[in-house]
Amino acid sequence: MKLKAFLPRDTTAQALGADQLATALQREANNRAYSLELVRNGSRGLFWLEPLLEVEYGEERIAYGPMTLAAVPSVLEALAIDPAAHPLYLGPVADIAYLKTQQRLTFARVGLGDPLCLQHYRSLGGFAGLENALRLEGQAIVDQVTESGLRGRGGAAFPAGIKWQTVLDTPCEQKYIVCNADEGDSGTFADRLLMEADPYQLVEGMIIAGLAVGATRGYIYLRSEYPRAKEILEQAIAHAGADQYLGKDIRGSGKSFALELRIGAGAYICGEETSLLNSLEGGRGTVRAKPPLPAIEGLFGRPTVVNNVLTLAAVTTVMEKGAAYYRDYGVGRSRGTLAVQLGGNVRRGGLVEVSYGATVRELVEGYGGGTHSGRPVRAIQVGGPLGAYLPQAQWDTPLDYEAFAAIGAMLGHGGIVVFDDSVDMAAQARFAMEFCAVESCGKCTPCRIGSVRGVEVIDRLIARESPREDLALLHDLCDTMEAGSLCAMGGLTPYPVRSALSHFPEDFS
Repeated sequence: MKLKAFLPRDTTAQALGADQLATALQREANNRAYSLELVRNGSRGLFWLEPLLEVEYGEERIAYGPMTLAAVPSVLEALAIDPAAHPLYLGPVADIAYLKTQQRLTFARVGLGDPLCLQHYRSLGGFAGLENALRLEGQAIVDQVTESGLRGRGGAAFPAGIKWQTVLDTPCEQKYIVCNADEGDSGTFADRLLMEADPYQLVEGMIIAGLAVGATRGYIYLRSEYPRAKEILEQAIAHAGADQYLGKDIRGSGKSFALELRIGAGAYICGEETSLLNSLEGGRGTVRAKPPLPAIEGLFGRPTVVNNVLTLAAVTTVMEKGAAYYRDYGVGRSRGTLAVQLGGNVRRGGLVEVSYGATVRELVEGYGGGTHSGRPVRAIQVGGPLGAYLPQAQWDTPLDYEAFAAIGAMLGHGGIVVFDDSVDMAAQARFAMEFCAVESCGKCTPCRIGSVRGVEVIDRLIARESPREDLALLHDLCDTMEAGSLCAMGGLTPYPVRSALSHFPEDFS
């Protein structure tokens, strides 16, 4: 019997025993004299089903999950008799509701095959956007990105086209493209998943960015806690260079782009673009004052595009299918799709890519299936550790940058963390201040000192020492941090604190 199976090798699947499963599958297949071709693909982002085993059966791929070592013999037996008879059988992968109802653009290829196979990447439209870009002048590429409405996916949501235009218009012999892959927000993993499951998309997006603004050198600043992504990116860069997608003469075009991988300093603040640039230069990761903007004086004082992994990856779709195609997804000024990461106390955690406009409730209840504990959801934090806590009254807010700003919240990098009704929101507010105190670069006083004083004031509130005075003091402190901090680290820390105070006051009284 001949079998072709797919088992992910990304960090999540490995953590759940995928490597041991691969060994067991091969051993059991050999014992049964099966001819097994096992492809180590990337995860599709359905983490609640990992390790997810896919098998080619007829004209489709069927799935089993979450797989266990004990289930290996019985799954192979079922494949020879009746695949649907096994209790872990999930049916055709394409028909799994969690996956079928998404609008996948950036993550369309993840999980389909070997992430390091260039031929596989090209067979699914990979490098088509680059081929189109090689036929255009830089301004035409920037125009496409501007017209698409693409905004930064790292959290700030700044229009990518405007940033690129600034770098293009700034004369300099050497310009740089820097990818911010220092994904540090709690509950986020989309960058890691894309780098591990579809690394050539990031490489392609960075080359396109270089062609657009006249940059011939790029750097990926990768979070130090991502060893698997490091291994895959190193191989992807080497393979792309060997096939003339990187170097002095990209596919015979006469244009050049060199790409290097650098490992981060292990600090949350290095996710802030100017702190990242300092670290990339070999210095301490501290925030720079603006102006000058990095687009004018960035890495080594040269014009620099600094974009998040998903921003650069989305550019490949824009250049392959056109600005109008990408712009047709989304609502208002939020165009395209958002990679939502469901985490925390959630039943079905994983990645969901949907058009802007879907609601928080649709994501948490529809895709997430409620809490893992089975208790009612009480609060939902969107946008990482500095995002606001949303009460039930705000769960119908659409995923839209302006809609979130209107309720004092932010989308950030798309992380959604779910809490059930056992959560202590006073403790969560304290955690936000403590997180800032630990992770602050220390350069500005509102962030460095304000966060420490914030922990002290919240401790007094919890102890009920002088609640009225301390509550007024905490609000004043939040005002100072918002208005006076040098970067978003201190400026956004009040978001979770204020939201906890406003929507869950009973936990403070």
